[in-house]
Amino acid sequence: MTVERRKFLQGSLAVAGGVMLGGPFQGFVAPQALARPKGNPDFRRLRPIEDLRDGKTRLHLPEGFSYRSFHDTEAPVVLDDGTALPGRHDGMGAFDGPNGNVVLVRNHEVNGPGAPFGPGTPYDEKAQGGTTTIEVSRFGEVDNAFTSLNGTMMNCSGGVMPWGSWVTCEETINGPDVGADFTGASNVPLTEPHGFVFEVPADGQSDRQPITAAGRFAHEAVSFDPHDGILYLTEDNFGFPSGFYRYVPATNPMSTGRLDNDGRLQMLAVRGEPNAHLEAAQRQRATYDVTWVDIEDPNPTFPYTPGQPAPTSNNDAIKYVGDQGFAQGAAFFSRLEGQVYDKNVVYFCSTQGGGPAEAGPDFASGYGNGFGQIWAYHTRSEKLQLLYESPNRLTLDFPDNVTASPRGTLVLCEDSSEDNYLRGLSRGGQIWDIALNRLVSSTGQDRSSDEFAGSTFSPDGHTLFVNIQASRGLTFAIWGPWQRIGV
Repeated sequence: MTVERRKFLQGSLAVAGGVMLGGPFQGFVAPQALARPKGNPDFRRLRPIEDLRDGKTRLHLPEGFSYRSFHDTEAPVVLDDGTALPGRHDGMGAFDGPNGNVVLVRNHEVNGPGAPFGPGTPYDEKAQGGTTTIEVSRFGEVDNAFTSLNGTMMNCSGGVMPWGSWVTCEETINGPDVGADFTGASNVPLTEPHGFVFEVPADGQSDRQPITAAGRFAHEAVSFDPHDGILYLTEDNFGFPSGFYRYVPATNPMSTGRLDNDGRLQMLAVRGEPNAHLEAAQRQRATYDVTWVDIEDPNPTFPYTPGQPAPTSNNDAIKYVGDQGFAQGAAFFSRLEGQVYDKNVVYFCSTQGGGPAEAGPDFASGYGNGFGQIWAYHTRSEKLQLLYESPNRLTLDFPDNVTASPRGTLVLCEDSSEDNYLRGLSRGGQIWDIALNRLVSSTGQDRSSDEFAGSTFSPDGHTLFVNIQASRGLTFAIWGPWQRIGV
């Protein structure tokens, strides 16, 4: 999500020493002492690389890497089904496609009432977000693309399901029953409530039915644990504490091949520490035993009169689900955004985590006072551990989307107000640069502060697909010697 970033954050945030934990956490650290090196080794040094699409330089990458951009909506793009591509490219998932190609399902984070994009019956005939599906080569050459979900709003991130679906998340609770959001645009024209997750098969169309039991809140991303059949969900509630959730379906999706709408929504709490302030700076390797509290009313609706502004404010509605968990002692996080499941661990980003604990209640600049945290939840032991906390803006600034390489390295997308990088985070606690945004519009406008989003590797690990959201949006296919640079 792009918002006005806080300019006053400066310096580093100290944390104390901590504990060690074995298993999948072995080797990770959250080190303020691990200062970012003054320069990458030569094999990791970033340099200007020309886009194979047209020879323009849009990214800086290490030597030996290449890329091609596509679906650049600075100029109109029309898909094979006649869709006028809306832009605002955000979260994205990759699947095996035919003939060695890759299928991408890509979010479009478009807010505000308006005409839906693309053909087909939209979920809400007055909402402009959704997903498009693209069949593309490993080298960024598009073979086919079409609308796969429309009539949703603020489709931010999501997650790849092992049965071959993308679950897309609405980062809003707009609807005709809720007052205007931060944009001030009236919700009166909307015909359906929003704030849900939707399933989109990689090989076709979404049924456009929300999974309402998984909650109505400012969803950001999901990941799925195939061993327990549980869906994990992050909340990016910009102005308020955010929660970390799980949805336990009534039937295991690994046997049915889809998420049901009959499950139970729960929220993470720290054992023995009600309302733990996990948005605050943590000691190295801070580790917590957790429990889960039930959300009794995950899908609220609010009274309203059609054609008139709703009496329930957006601020009250967006807190409704989370407040049920916090009343039972659920933990406070700062702006939980991207997440990825890898080998029994769910990794997720707290975009403004770190720094002094929030005292409230004025969170106009965002809940959280730090430069970002990376957390890991171990699904087998039910332990939560801080893996990394950024010491300053130069090291890592506002991590947003995240993915894991085939070798387990985390790839972090920055959403800073300054230069934006793709960063690598190793299991040894090292952080380094993978790519730098050097986008310039056709009119000469510097777009280097536009966020990276939607990072996802092709199933064979050859290509990293990623978006720069920009004022409109474009997608990149990046390939090269990943193992050489530790990715």
